[in-house]
Amino acid sequence: MKMNKKGFTLIELLVVIAIIGLLSTLAVVALNNARTKARDSKRLADLKQLQTALELYNTDNNAYPAGNAITLGTADYICLNNTGFVTSANCGANPYMGLVPADPVAAQSFVYTLGANTYTIAATLETDVSPLTAGAISVTPNGITNS
Repeated sequence: MKMNKKGFTLIELLVVIAIIGLLSTLAVVALNNARTKARDSKRLADLKQLQTALELYNTDNNAYPAGNAITLGTADYICLNNTGFVTSANCGANPYMGLVPADPVAAQSFVYTLGANTYTIAATLETDVSPLTAGAISVTPNGITNS
Protein backbone atom coordinates (compact mmCIF):
# COMPACT_ATOMS: atom_id res chain seq x y z
CA MET A 1 0.00 0.00 0.00
CA LYS A 2 1.36 3.33 -1.04
CA MET A 3 1.02 6.34 1.32
CA ASN A 4 0.62 9.71 -0.30
CA LYS A 5 1.94 12.32 2.18
CA LYS A 6 1.27 15.95 1.38
CA GLY A 7 2.33 18.93 3.46
CA PHE A 8 5.37 20.72 4.83
CA THR A 9 8.03 19.39 7.14
CA LEU A 10 8.75 21.06 10.46
CA ILE A 11 12.07 22.41 9.13
CA GLU A 12 10.37 24.03 6.15
CA LEU A 13 7.82 25.74 8.40
CA LEU A 14 10.51 27.03 10.78
CA VAL A 15 12.53 28.48 7.90
CA VAL A 16 9.47 30.29 6.53
CA ILE A 17 8.59 31.67 9.98
CA ALA A 18 12.17 32.89 10.48
CA ILE A 19 12.16 34.67 7.09
CA ILE A 20 8.82 36.34 7.83
CA GLY A 21 10.11 37.46 11.24
CA LEU A 22 13.25 38.96 9.69
CA LEU A 23 11.28 40.81 7.02
CA SER A 24 8.78 42.21 9.52
CA THR A 25 11.62 43.45 11.75
CA LEU A 26 13.19 45.27 8.82
CA ALA A 27 9.82 46.80 7.92
CA VAL A 28 9.26 48.12 11.46
CA VAL A 29 12.73 49.71 11.56
CA ALA A 30 12.17 51.36 8.17
CA LEU A 31 8.75 52.62 9.28
CA ASN A 32 10.18 54.20 12.45
CA ASN A 33 12.86 55.98 10.41
CA ALA A 34 10.20 57.24 8.01
CA ARG A 35 8.10 58.56 10.91
CA THR A 36 11.08 60.42 12.36
CA LYS A 37 11.88 62.02 9.01
CA ALA A 38 8.22 62.95 8.54
CA ARG A 39 8.14 64.69 11.94
CA ASP A 40 11.30 66.64 11.05
CA SER A 41 9.83 67.65 7.68
CA LYS A 42 6.66 68.87 9.38
CA ARG A 43 8.73 70.67 12.01
CA LEU A 44 10.74 72.54 9.35
CA ALA A 45 7.64 73.40 7.32
CA ASP A 46 5.91 74.76 10.44
CA LEU A 47 8.97 76.85 11.34
CA LYS A 48 9.09 78.30 7.81
CA GLN A 49 5.41 79.28 8.10
CA LEU A 50 6.09 80.91 11.46
CA GLN A 51 9.02 82.77 9.95
CA THR A 52 6.80 84.07 7.13
CA ALA A 53 4.04 85.15 9.54
CA LEU A 54 6.57 86.96 11.73
CA GLU A 55 7.99 88.81 8.74
CA LEU A 56 4.48 89.91 7.71
CA TYR A 57 3.87 91.08 11.29
CA ASN A 58 7.17 92.99 11.24
CA THR A 59 6.33 94.65 7.93
CA ASP A 60 3.03 95.96 9.28
CA ASN A 61 4.17 96.86 12.83
CA ASN A 62 7.87 97.73 12.37
CA ALA A 63 8.72 95.30 15.17
CA TYR A 64 8.45 91.64 16.03
CA PRO A 65 5.91 90.43 18.64
CA ALA A 66 6.93 90.78 22.28
CA GLY A 67 7.84 87.65 24.17
CA ASN A 68 10.63 86.07 26.16
CA ALA A 69 11.00 82.29 26.16
CA ILE A 70 7.36 81.63 25.32
CA THR A 71 6.32 78.16 24.21
CA LEU A 72 4.48 78.48 20.92
CA GLY A 73 1.42 76.41 20.14
CA THR A 74 0.22 76.26 23.75
CA ALA A 75 -3.21 77.58 24.78
CA ASP A 76 -1.86 81.06 25.63
CA TYR A 77 0.15 81.44 22.41
CA ILE A 78 -1.93 79.73 19.73
CA CYS A 79 -2.66 82.70 17.45
CA LEU A 80 -0.59 85.55 15.97
CA ASN A 81 -2.57 88.73 15.35
CA ASN A 82 -1.72 92.44 15.19
CA THR A 83 -1.05 92.55 18.97
CA GLY A 84 1.28 89.53 19.03
CA PHE A 85 0.84 85.95 20.22
CA VAL A 86 -2.55 85.51 21.91
CA THR A 87 -5.14 82.87 22.82
CA SER A 88 -7.53 81.67 20.13
CA ALA A 89 -10.38 83.59 21.82
CA ASN A 90 -8.52 86.87 21.24
CA CYS A 91 -7.41 86.08 17.70
CA GLY A 92 -9.65 88.52 15.82
CA ALA A 93 -10.79 88.58 12.21
CA ASN A 94 -7.53 88.80 10.25
CA PRO A 95 -4.71 87.04 12.08
CA TYR A 96 -1.24 86.62 10.62
CA MET A 97 -1.41 83.01 11.76
CA GLY A 98 -4.71 81.61 13.01
CA LEU A 99 -3.13 78.49 14.47
CA VAL A 100 0.45 78.73 15.65
CA PRO A 101 1.92 75.23 15.33
CA ALA A 102 3.40 73.23 18.18
CA ASP A 103 6.25 70.75 17.87
CA PRO A 104 5.03 67.35 16.55
CA VAL A 105 6.57 65.64 19.60
CA ALA A 106 4.76 66.49 22.84
CA ALA A 107 8.00 66.43 24.88
CA GLN A 108 9.58 69.11 22.65
CA SER A 109 8.53 72.66 21.87
CA PHE A 110 9.11 75.77 19.77
CA VAL A 111 10.41 78.52 22.08
CA TYR A 112 10.16 82.13 20.87
CA THR A 113 12.34 84.92 22.24
CA LEU A 114 12.39 88.55 21.10
CA GLY A 115 15.78 90.20 20.74
CA ALA A 116 16.90 93.68 19.69
CA ASN A 117 15.19 94.05 16.27
CA THR A 118 15.21 90.27 15.81
CA TYR A 119 13.73 87.07 17.18
CA THR A 120 14.82 83.50 17.79
CA ILE A 121 12.74 80.35 17.75
CA ALA A 122 14.53 77.40 19.32
CA ALA A 123 13.58 73.87 18.24
CA THR A 124 15.13 70.40 18.03
CA LEU A 125 15.54 68.09 15.02
CA GLU A 126 15.46 64.33 15.57
CA THR A 127 17.56 63.41 12.52
CA ASP A 128 19.89 65.06 10.02
CA VAL A 129 18.04 67.07 7.38
CA SER A 130 20.58 68.43 4.92
CA PRO A 131 22.19 70.90 5.54
CA LEU A 132 21.03 70.78 9.18
CA THR A 133 22.14 68.15 11.66
CA ALA A 134 20.13 66.50 14.41
CA GLY A 135 19.87 68.49 17.61
CA ALA A 136 19.15 72.11 18.48
CA ILE A 137 18.25 74.53 15.70
CA SER A 138 17.47 78.25 15.69
CA VAL A 139 15.10 80.18 13.47
CA THR A 140 15.88 83.87 12.96
CA PRO A 141 14.94 86.40 10.26
CA ASN A 142 18.09 85.18 8.46
CA GLY A 143 16.95 81.56 8.25
CA ILE A 144 17.24 78.21 10.03
CA THR A 145 20.62 77.13 11.39
CA ASN A 146 22.05 74.69 13.90
CA SER A 147 22.49 76.26 17.32
